[in-house]
Amino acid sequence: MEIKELTRAEEQLMQVLWQLQKGFVKDVMEQLPEPKPAYNTVSTIIRILETKGFVGHTAFGKSHEYHPLISKEEYQNFATDKLMNGYFDNSVKHMFSYFVKKEKIDLKEADEIMKLIEKLKNQ
Repeated sequence: MEIKELTRAEEQLMQVLWQLQKGFVKDVMEQLPEPKPAYNTVSTIIRILETKGFVGHTAFGKSHEYHPLISKEEYQNFATDKLMNGYFDNSVKHMFSYFVKKEKIDLKEADEIMKLIEKLKNQ
């Protein structure tokens, strides 16, 4: 199945569903920060996520309990690949240097990354 890109609002709701693993609209709403969106807004976005293949549901009468159909890891892989291909010519080196230039990586993180690279080399 082809994964589609999520809007910011859709991704926010998916983050909650990944954390909850399953829940009704009211359960999702409880996890959202203030000011909370309207119930109908959350319900509509969850139905859009269902149409996109991200979410499934179990019916309990007229109520639906929703659950993720795509794991957070699957979407993370998709989003990372899209970022790498779209902005960094599929180069980890280009992406790493971008974050270093923007001061998004400190020395401790750079050191940890170097240790990971050494570990991978030695496998």
